[in-house]
Amino acid sequence: MRNNNKGLFKNSLFYIVCFLIVLGVTFFVTSKNGQPQTQDLQSSQFVQELKDNKIKSFSIQPEDGVYTVTGEYRKAQSVKSDSNSSILFTGAKSETKVSSFKTKVLKNNSTINEITEYAKKNGVKMGAKGADTDGGFWSNLIFSLLPMLIIIVFFFIMMNQMGGKNGSKGGIMGVGKSKAKPTKSDVRFSDVAGEEEEKQELVEVVEFLKDPKKFTKLGAKIPHGVLLEGPPGTGKTLLAKAVSGEAGVPFYSISGSDFVEMFVGVGASRVRDLFEQAKKDSPAIIFIDEIDAVGRKRGNGMGGGHDEREQTLNQLLVEMDGFSGNDGVIVIAATNRADVLDPALTRPGRFDRKVLVSYPDVKGREAILKVHAKNKPIADNVDLHAIAQQTPGFVGADLANLLNEAALLAARRNKSEIGPAELDEAEDRVIAGPAKKDKAVSKRERNIVANHEAGHAIVGLVLNDARVVHKVTIVPRGRAGGYAIMLPKEDQYFLSKKNAMEQLAGLMGGRTAEEIVFDSLDSGASNDFEQATNLARSMVTQYGMSEKLGTVQLVNPSDDPYARRYSEKTAAIIDEEIKRIIDEAHGQAHDIIAQHREQHKAIADALLEYETLDEKQILSLYRTGKMPEEEETNEDSSFEESKEKLEQKENQHQENNDED
Repeated sequence: MRNNNKGLFKNSLFYIVCFLIVLGVTFFVTSKNGQPQTQDLQSSQFVQELKDNKIKSFSIQPEDGVYTVTGEYRKAQSVKSDSNSSILFTGAKSETKVSSFKTKVLKNNSTINEITEYAKKNGVKMGAKGADTDGGFWSNLIFSLLPMLIIIVFFFIMMNQMGGKNGSKGGIMGVGKSKAKPTKSDVRFSDVAGEEEEKQELVEVVEFLKDPKKFTKLGAKIPHGVLLEGPPGTGKTLLAKAVSGEAGVPFYSISGSDFVEMFVGVGASRVRDLFEQAKKDSPAIIFIDEIDAVGRKRGNGMGGGHDEREQTLNQLLVEMDGFSGNDGVIVIAATNRADVLDPALTRPGRFDRKVLVSYPDVKGREAILKVHAKNKPIADNVDLHAIAQQTPGFVGADLANLLNEAALLAARRNKSEIGPAELDEAEDRVIAGPAKKDKAVSKRERNIVANHEAGHAIVGLVLNDARVVHKVTIVPRGRAGGYAIMLPKEDQYFLSKKNAMEQLAGLMGGRTAEEIVFDSLDSGASNDFEQATNLARSMVTQYGMSEKLGTVQLVNPSDDPYARRYSEKTAAIIDEEIKRIIDEAHGQAHDIIAQHREQHKAIADALLEYETLDEKQILSLYRTGKMPEEEETNEDSSFEESKEKLEQKENQHQENNDED
């Protein structure tokens, strides 16, 4: 069981509150004389009140050449007192009731005789106390010094907390200390799949850390730094951990944002402290995640180049390649925004080697799936290669999430193994979110969605040079009322104009089908328009696919999206070209759906009945207008074969018409 009280006592605020409470109690105790419970009397006043029979009893104690007299009144006396020492009242006077008194009288016989006479006359009880030679002094000393000692102790505790326990990195005094701690990674290269080329680039780093003499005797120098660049989730951090695990050296992990604080100079101090620690444990690895948080290009700060981030970057530059050197310390950094890094940081001598960790191909995705499936009971009829083919654009994090979602679904369904149904559902959940089968949808809207998705499917079936229709559904998921999944036939690293136009036509297929079938417009195609507009804009401004504008790049993806490097006239031409391209795709989709109305209706009707159609069912509906029979599961499984047979049938039918 965790002890949550530790965090309370480590918090400096707790000690500050305790200090204020003690201070208040001390003030209250010391200020009680402002509201007297015991009245101090003059000796003459004591004698007079004793004569007036106002005193019930008293006792006499010799002390420092005088007699100290303490006693009680027969009735409580009203006394006016000043409240100057009070926190709530200033300068106010109040009356309080006192029942006891205290006074001092001289040691002379006449006074003592007078006091004794009045006491006997009025029947007042009179006592005597022995002299207190040391007790009074020590009690007064302790009472006066105790509050001060308590205050000093609390100040010491607070300063100790602010400075960190035993010189550690906690507290405000340790704000300039690095938060990174050396760890031993248990990740190996065998745990990193789908990144074979990237691992080969890092093997030299591991070999140098294991046996540096092998390289130094030949005059070779290991790279001071390795920059891992790539989209989020591609495994950059995992690669860095694998390097540390293979080399068996201390691994210091820190985020770029951990360097920068509200205090000036803290970031630079933390950089110095981090490298000092790493040099003591050398050979060692320093991993800086999201280095773009601190390594952006200089000169953009509001402080004339002296802001905190730039000071931190300057110190990092010095530590990586300065006079002091960083022998035995290798810096591995990860970012998905290498274009914004300062050139002085990415030059040889600092980050000598740059490794691009890109999206895995189908072979890499299959290897990643196998790694994450090791500790999961996968059914024998699950084909991980087929799943890898169906997940283009997925990174390692997506594939790990896919298998995890499938495992959760299998557990929810009380299954002992993860089967194809769970993986298929998990794939849909990762792409579009969980299904909303209980969502109430009117019959008209359901009919519109079915024809909309069937429009996407028909255009994708006809224009299938680059993409194949994998699945169509009208089950709502996320914000979508339905969706059609078009998968590329193979991994694509370049986008041709023909493929781009086919994608645009497929995106416009949904709205076009609504226009043809219902002769109406609605907002359901807004996401299609957004994707189509972005693709068309990229074709015009980045890919040089516009005849009017030519082969020029007008927009750089790394630039500020609000910055414009062209004139108003060029902007107008860009808008015209975007509209022309989308209108052309819209017209192409209209022609395709108009020519295949029967197939479109068959797919839409099947969607209304079955809600979800897979690739084989869509192909059967396109070819025969009917759902496939169970015994035909192994026949004509590919779309290419089906389309070839359909084209032969159409050509034969056309020839027969020509002969007639």
